[in-house]
Amino acid sequence: ISMTIVAVFAPVSFMGGIAGQYFKQFGLTVAISVIFSLLVARLITPMMTAYLLRSSPEHVDHTDSFLMRMYTRLLRATMYWRWSHWLMLVPFLAIVFGWVYATRFLPSGLFPVPDVSKIVMQVELPPGSRLDDTAALTDKIAERLKRVEGVESVFMLGGAKPTGLAEVRNATANVRLTPKYDRAKTQKMIEAEVEQALAGMPDVRISFVNDRGERGISVSVLGDDMAALQKGVAGLESAMRQTPGLSNVAAEAGLDRPEIRVEPKLDELSRLGVAPETVAEVVRIASIGDVGANLAKFKAGDRLIPIRVQLDVEARDNLQQLKAMRIRTADGSTVPLASVADVRFGTGPTSIERYDRVRQIKIGADLAPGLELGDALTRIKELPAAKSLPPGVRFQESGDAEIMAEIFQGFITAMIAGLLMVMGLLVLLLRNLFQALTIVSSLALAGSGVITAMLLSQTAFSMPVLIGMLMLMGISTKNAILMVDFAVEEVRQGVPRRDAVIDAGRKRARPIIMTTVAMVAGMVPTAMGHGIGGEFRAPMGTAVIGGLIASTVLCLLFVPTIYLMMDDIGRFFGWLLGRFIGPKDEPPAGEALPTPAHPQIGHGHGAPVPAE
Repeated sequence: ISMTIVAVFAPVSFMGGIAGQYFKQFGLTVAISVIFSLLVARLITPMMTAYLLRSSPEHVDHTDSFLMRMYTRLLRATMYWRWSHWLMLVPFLAIVFGWVYATRFLPSGLFPVPDVSKIVMQVELPPGSRLDDTAALTDKIAERLKRVEGVESVFMLGGAKPTGLAEVRNATANVRLTPKYDRAKTQKMIEAEVEQALAGMPDVRISFVNDRGERGISVSVLGDDMAALQKGVAGLESAMRQTPGLSNVAAEAGLDRPEIRVEPKLDELSRLGVAPETVAEVVRIASIGDVGANLAKFKAGDRLIPIRVQLDVEARDNLQQLKAMRIRTADGSTVPLASVADVRFGTGPTSIERYDRVRQIKIGADLAPGLELGDALTRIKELPAAKSLPPGVRFQESGDAEIMAEIFQGFITAMIAGLLMVMGLLVLLLRNLFQALTIVSSLALAGSGVITAMLLSQTAFSMPVLIGMLMLMGISTKNAILMVDFAVEEVRQGVPRRDAVIDAGRKRARPIIMTTVAMVAGMVPTAMGHGIGGEFRAPMGTAVIGGLIASTVLCLLFVPTIYLMMDDIGRFFGWLLGRFIGPKDEPPAGEALPTPAHPQIGHGHGAPVPAE
């Protein structure tokens, strides 16, 4: 059992990407802890038992309880006649396919919605706004936020996005709420009131972000053709604004900012012998100054202070002054900038982002309470605007949606690797492929409890649930191993296999139920979700409790019959393939090796002797 748990959690530690950052420490911690637990159980526990436990009195009643007798009768009923245990295959498959089908009714997300008593918002002003405009507007926003019930303090960081990117027309609002247990409203409810308080403010775009600076949902539109890309973004953004559950929909690069365009006249430059780089250098030095290595230095004691020379900032609004800048030609004379380039006002993108070297524009939105990330992403993908993007333009998940897809894919890979390692380990220990399949098949029963518990509690399928399912993979195999190992030992001692599996169920039911009750009791506080961060732990506890209960009940009922079915399949393949395989090296007790049909070698006088 210990090695099986290690085999389940070891592959998790080698998951790559962002998913590996979450699961690496988890897998290593569980695997190493299980190894030390095995050492304690084999070394310290026996010693403590010898000194602390008392011997049982001789008059202890060893008769089975009413529930145990009913359970034993139920097992016998499933094996009433020779092939009746095959009938249990029907409810087994119904349970497995039932919970797999029920997963489509579960919402999915990356993380549960937390209540950390803190709201982070991104404030964006129109392109061309100055830092003074940002400061004035953020002061008004802070005053409105302070009037919202439940807001304790507001901290405005002007000139920077929540991700730390400096931009004078952006600001970050950090709103601290009263502690979680000192208010009647949840954080989501206060966010709705904050949105209402800030509604109607002109010339500002306000959106909620998480601790990673990401919107509730974020998707990207990719393409190399800028015109087609902007057309696709406009159509998808408009469709998302009309999608229920999405609010504050905005494209991050949807607004252009004013700029001064300098377009060289190549024919005139060629006639005068001026390179386009010369024009670019003159414009750069006039606007922001020369590079640090070329600047003159002023010596002030033991310090060298660079002297940066550039045009006055107000000159950027005077095109005539910019056009009059002098450009040196090949013969040493100078000509005005206007004679070799067109200088005019224009607009350009606020920022340029790329994904795999392809131009991308992100569209973000806030999610309404109760709407999970996976459901919102499904709604966006089903929009006609998302399905009919212009040629050369494609749709791509980004932000938390991209991380969620990566984590789910990494989890599936780790699950498959864990199952293969468990199968290999069980085959080596049991020396029987089909009985190893009996143990692995019990994992399918735990999923029914997980899905049922999530449906009853209205819990979304998120990363904490994945962690709980990994835990169940190790725990669920424990129940089946206890029963199968006991039955295999009984059969090796000559007990009929039906009596062996019934006895295994009767004698192993108590330790299986004891361990399940202990683990469920330990998970109850986690499932209740008390304390800071309880929203993250609660889905994991709910999934584990549901899986444990279902795994225990269904394993006690189905594993004995699955054992008989796999034994029948093993005997059939043994009969089918046995003619191609030699005799066993070590036959079971009481069974002699078959006498090899060696030819007799005789001596000259006819006395036969066996061959060596």
